[in-house]
Amino acid sequence: MERSPLPAQAAPVTDPTLPTSAVYRQTPQATLELYFDYPEGHTPDANAPAILFFFGGGWVRGSHTHFQEQARHLADRGLVAVTADYRIQAQHGTTPFDCLTDAINAMRYLRQHADALGLDPKCIGAAGGSAGGHLAISLSTVTAPDLIPNEPQALADAPFHPDALVLFNPVYDNGPTGYAHNRIGDRYTDFSPAHNLHADMPPTLVLLGDQDNLIPVATAERVRDRMTELGVRSELIVYPNQAHGFFNRRADDDTMFQATLQAMDTFLFSLGWLSH
Repeated sequence: MERSPLPAQAAPVTDPTLPTSAVYRQTPQATLELYFDYPEGHTPDANAPAILFFFGGGWVRGSHTHFQEQARHLADRGLVAVTADYRIQAQHGTTPFDCLTDAINAMRYLRQHADALGLDPKCIGAAGGSAGGHLAISLSTVTAPDLIPNEPQALADAPFHPDALVLFNPVYDNGPTGYAHNRIGDRYTDFSPAHNLHADMPPTLVLLGDQDNLIPVATAERVRDRMTELGVRSELIVYPNQAHGFFNRRADDDTMFQATLQAMDTFLFSLGWLSH
């Protein structure tokens, strides 16, 4: 969703009463938290845009710290950036479907607590890489009732659809020729974003390497073209000679890390979520 330019922050110091982390879900396997990066001077009445990051790792492994540098960058630019824990197979013995229910509740928590956290409830986006990108876009596409958690009821009443998407080599297609079909099976018709695109999806930016061995460029182009046909703003940037995970910072060369930060900034600026 587009917005008018951000107002200048009045306070020079971020409100110390704002949480740096918060529990958003209690599960039998783990207590799940969100971790917050605020702009300087952020206060509960700031009404700032926010973006929620989901780490990659095939729903098997990973950590909320995956996107901590991108989160800090966006906080420095004036957004509230949030990174999420969610359950993973290697640590919790869970399935990709469990990951999605966690992601839904993570976004619901932000929606429910937007006022207390100083968030603009009309400008809360989602982002992620690989399987985390799947979770981010699935917040816009999932409709199957058994994949949408209904506990606790107060949280279940909060919406979970994001207002913008920034996706780093996302998993789109879980169909018979797509990623992880052996784990998803016939549920791909409900779980696979490529099979559930619709006209009410938010503006979307996708960043992908043309040498990605998991996410074919053709799949990304097909999704972009279908979203465009539906009237949804969908941008795809394909980076030459780049493999899966190319956007991560590398000790020897952070060129792609910086390039994808710039692309993310440009997209969010075009929505009015960044003021400069």
